[in-house]
Amino acid sequence: MSGMASDMASPARLASTAFDLDTWAGVRLVQVEQALDRWVTSDVPQGLSHGAPAELVDAMRYAVLDGGKRLRPLLVLAAHEAVCDEDCVTCFAAALRAACAVELIHAYSLVHDDMPCMDNDVLRRGKPTVHVQFGEASALLAGDALQALAFELLTPQDGSVAPTVQANLCGLLARAAGSAGMAGGQAIDLASVGLPLTESQLREMHELKTGALLQASVVMGAHCGAPEPHALRALRAYGAAIGLAFQVVDDILDVTADSTTLGKTAGKDADNNKPTYVSLMGLQASQAYAQRLLAQARLALDDSGLPQTRTRALLALADMVVNRAN
Repeated sequence: MSGMASDMASPARLASTAFDLDTWAGVRLVQVEQALDRWVTSDVPQGLSHGAPAELVDAMRYAVLDGGKRLRPLLVLAAHEAVCDEDCVTCFAAALRAACAVELIHAYSLVHDDMPCMDNDVLRRGKPTVHVQFGEASALLAGDALQALAFELLTPQDGSVAPTVQANLCGLLARAAGSAGMAGGQAIDLASVGLPLTESQLREMHELKTGALLQASVVMGAHCGAPEPHALRALRAYGAAIGLAFQVVDDILDVTADSTTLGKTAGKDADNNKPTYVSLMGLQASQAYAQRLLAQARLALDDSGLPQTRTRALLALADMVVNRAN
């Protein structure tokens, strides 16, 4: 997993006072895609005598490459830029690995969630789901391997990421993905089909299933540097707000957008009798709630004490989360 030296220079900040999210994101998405393409391979890892089976790697690459909004990696990189010096090569090396690791965890969760034993979906990111394309056994193994690779990325042996930073990032990602985070939220989701949840119960489910990993993306990006305690608390609050807002908007889009626009099966939650914000609160109230969460995210950035020139990307990403069409 070496050979990233050419990618380690932190991107130059945009000079314009009017922030252009598309331009900012375009530069970083190229870096993320190139890194994922390089790291999700059958190359022989250091210390081993052989690489991964080609069929397994094909399923892994199908799951993670050439698709998705890459919101979580962008949040990692935006938070890193909010707290780190502009040209800190060491910080960016950690942030790029963290960005890819979070995306690998997200991809693995989608592979498993789409399988017949859970959501039984056939469309993801505008193409057949992994179990449809490769079979259930291969999909299960691909998800397992993506999860393991995420933590491998966070623990490079080349000295590019300090051991204390490696430990922090691994702990944050493990907690966000585990039984008290994403996996726990999915368990609640599966157990709640057909049940009338309260708003508090629904919020807890979504804070774990979706919000935990989005919040962790922000916090991991910050931990690639040395954030002040007050700034870190504010970024946690920002991450919590947009994490929940993302799921509220997902619930809204499930009833207002079509499958082509979404890149996944529309109306799936209603068909499966799953509790959602729209089924609980109604469409207009859910839309208003998403806007209140956006206001909370903006306020958290205002309270962070970080320069506005450093938090512009986080602010623009929050707007994109709430006002997106897919």
